[in-house]
Amino acid sequence: MSARKVIVTNNRIDRIVVVGGGTAGWMAAAAFSRYFDNGRRKIIVVESDAIGTVGVGEATIPAIKGFNAMLDIPENEFLRETRGTFKLGIEFVNWGRQGDRYIHPFGAFGTDLHGIPFHQLWLREHARGGGGDITDFSMSAAAAALGRFGRPAVGARPPVSEINYAFHFDATLYAAYLRRLAERQGAIRQEGRIVKVHRDGESGDVTSVELEGGRLVEGDLFLDCSGFRGLLIEDALETGYEDWSHWLPMDRAIAMPTANRSSPDPFTRATAHAAGWQWRIPLQHRTGNGHVFCSAFMQEDEAERILRDTVEGEELADPRLIRFTTGMRRKAWSHNVVSLGLSSGFIEPLESTSIHLVQNGIARLFGLFPEKDISPVERDEYNRGMREIYEDVRDFIILHYKATQRDDTEFWRSVRDMDIPASLARKMELWRLHGRVFRENAELFTLPSWVAVMLGQNVWPERYDPIADTLDENRVAQAMEKMRAGYRQTAQQLPPQEQFLRSANAWAVSDEMPLSMGVAR
Repeated sequence: MSARKVIVTNNRIDRIVVVGGGTAGWMAAAAFSRYFDNGRRKIIVVESDAIGTVGVGEATIPAIKGFNAMLDIPENEFLRETRGTFKLGIEFVNWGRQGDRYIHPFGAFGTDLHGIPFHQLWLREHARGGGGDITDFSMSAAAAALGRFGRPAVGARPPVSEINYAFHFDATLYAAYLRRLAERQGAIRQEGRIVKVHRDGESGDVTSVELEGGRLVEGDLFLDCSGFRGLLIEDALETGYEDWSHWLPMDRAIAMPTANRSSPDPFTRATAHAAGWQWRIPLQHRTGNGHVFCSAFMQEDEAERILRDTVEGEELADPRLIRFTTGMRRKAWSHNVVSLGLSSGFIEPLESTSIHLVQNGIARLFGLFPEKDISPVERDEYNRGMREIYEDVRDFIILHYKATQRDDTEFWRSVRDMDIPASLARKMELWRLHGRVFRENAELFTLPSWVAVMLGQNVWPERYDPIADTLDENRVAQAMEKMRAGYRQTAQQLPPQEQFLRSANAWAVSDEMPLSMGVAR
């Protein structure tokens, strides 16, 4: 029996048009110009200088390292160009109860023993009156607590190898950096404001966008990176938006940068207030601050007052108000338009997932890149995958509000008592019974993340997993103490973050005196 030949056609997509710049647009342009420009295919970015970008995504999760590596971006150069710092996790203040403080670190807690999850052994030891704090068993948390950092070398051994990290960076500088990279790789930037979208009368596909002055930019595939408006995916295609504000009622954010008063910390801070929370993101040249709040429980002037009263350092710009509705498009990909970033949906930046959702969308499109005759099956698979990750992130963010004991304001009583998605309710019940967490599908947040938030916000299981009793208590206690000492001693030997950045030539201005020496900037 002869083998069947693969069909070769001229149905290839040759013109990819990215509508909108900003972080999402230039991430897409940099990735597609590197891997899809074969000399015939064109990557065109339509961007208007007159239209601003939101630019609140200055904190990331560790997956960003993979995206930068895919583009062969040198890490130290990236940090210099974006005024970036390292991020070992997120410190949460006042979330379980007022006065509480915990860290959600990157990386694992301890080492599993004989296949038994470490946190189950820790729960057993805690029930015996020992164990300390579970963050004592995280290399990233131990380093963050001391303001120190070390980048594991290839082949590093534990516990140094257990350091996991992401970045804080200036999103505007990152977009500019990616633009330079994309243009070197052949991407073409077209300046102009889009005034009309043209569609095929039969298929409904977008054929071109029309700029002021009448110029048409034609394409085979369009990537909508136009922000909350969704110029193509919503204005033109009317895809629809799924509103999640009944679970995540935040709908405003006030952002404001301040001058650094001290050397930057290697972690993000999220401080809960009366009807929302405040972010603090330390960069090399400034600190990013913002107050995310629910307008049904707090007025804008009150939210701004709280932000101004609680930031550290001199204000560098006037506060900027951002309005949003948490949720996602009913279809991230409709016809020949794929939405990325804010065009696709928005989940508040509590766990720094916005840039990762862009990255994930690009990766999925790589895996399902179409021909001109787009297969509905492949398009549906893309939409299924994007819905899955958005809902996973949604549930994890809801957990932070639901898992609270605060009753000091109407807002906290409301979110504490709200109904939650069945998918999250199931996870919380499995945790309540025996502290079990099961990762489903390609879920973004793994077991250590759920453990960190549950325990950090005082949600304790009724019992530990009985499988933990199969190991000798004294031997486990000795092994745990050895682990804890190793994390503590290793963290003490690491340099302060700023010293590390400067020694690695990753600090933007090498001749400037360190902030740790008390020199104002």
